[in-house]
Amino acid sequence: MGRCPQCGAWNSYAEEVVQPAKKDRGRVPRGLSGRSTPRRLHEISGDSEERLLLPIGEFARVLGGGVVPGSIVLIGGDPGIGKSTLLLQTALEMASQGTVLYVSGEESERQIKMRAVRLRSPQGSPEFPQDLFLVTETNLNTILEHVTGTRPRLLVIDSIQTTYLPELESSAGSVTQVRESASRLRELAKSSGIAVFIIGHVTKEGAIAGPRVLEHIVDTVLYLEGDRFQSYRLLRSVKNRFGATSEVGVFEMREQGMIEVSNPSEAFLAERMVNAPGSAIAVTMEGTRPLLVEIQGLTSRTTFGNPRRTPNGIDFNRLLLTTAVLARRVGVRLAEQDVFVNVVGGLRVSEPAADLAVAAAIASSVRDVPVRADTVLIGEVGLSGELRTVGQMSARLREAASLGFKTAIVPRRYRKGEPWPPGIEIVEARSLRQALERALVEP
Repeated sequence: MGRCPQCGAWNSYAEEVVQPAKKDRGRVPRGLSGRSTPRRLHEISGDSEERLLLPIGEFARVLGGGVVPGSIVLIGGDPGIGKSTLLLQTALEMASQGTVLYVSGEESERQIKMRAVRLRSPQGSPEFPQDLFLVTETNLNTILEHVTGTRPRLLVIDSIQTTYLPELESSAGSVTQVRESASRLRELAKSSGIAVFIIGHVTKEGAIAGPRVLEHIVDTVLYLEGDRFQSYRLLRSVKNRFGATSEVGVFEMREQGMIEVSNPSEAFLAERMVNAPGSAIAVTMEGTRPLLVEIQGLTSRTTFGNPRRTPNGIDFNRLLLTTAVLARRVGVRLAEQDVFVNVVGGLRVSEPAADLAVAAAIASSVRDVPVRADTVLIGEVGLSGELRTVGQMSARLREAASLGFKTAIVPRRYRKGEPWPPGIEIVEARSLRQALERALVEP
């Protein structure tokens, strides 16, 4: 059937082979399905699980402080973004604490060894840990036999779409195979205490390929994001049963692998041209971490009937909203101007706190006057031209002050809250017009 009669989508049907004689096999959680006994809550130990130390600080930050034994982590991302590189680095670092088994269904052992040599020592004389094992295998039953033989503390599966169970007739990567393989690996992790990392392919829309239940099976879902033409990568947590969600780790892709960026705000602003029209600094929150990013705006007289609005790194609809407020409430003439907005560094900013910086960058380009170089702009722009406050303002301001910014233009607050942090001058504005008057350098 080409079209679904319920939702109207084309080519959305997937074949799933039902085997009544075997439908209960493989579904019983081995090691977990013994006779269960209800226990009183106060009788259960409440001690926190001791995590395995992960020397890669940014990765440990996203996981919530380290690797939890018995957890299962799913990592997705575009092809070539660095998923296998990051997990091979993790395997090399974790092998000093115990046995690690790296299973690949997409590369040969020789290819993995060549990458490990490049990551470990570019000079050509690497020393590898003795407890790191590699195997090229796609049969999940054989993989489980290898796990029984090596008894690792960490298991890496690259990738879940290449593994298959021979008792199922569908091919590897199908809905049935992906779901059953992930369930078996979950049972292995929970019954043995082995930490399991799984690499998952993504669809053209950027979601994890396979059934949506795959993300419910695992404990943690991470996405490795970034522009393939930029060197920076963001490891974002969207689900974490052992830590905070929406946490972000920043890496830089180099020849030696994924290098941690301890101060990403400074890295993103390193090549900024000071006092250039069309440049403004926004403070966005990625999880619990504030990031300072440069937002560039450019306007030029259109040669077409309808002016274009081209965003790169921000939502298209928010750009339309911001330009409409600038034209209607502030009087900036944009009806005959093409508007281009870019977030430097390949980042994507989705929160409304960057609205004020986007508006200032566009107004700065139209009037050809720069935004004050030592000023950051934080705030959401409403349809009436008012500025609305955003969350975690103190953390944003402390990060701006630590990087040397002297002034912050923020929405005026009417309720008492946490006092403003010292070291930075706070300019409160009620409307977008007032904020632009303070932000733009007078000609």
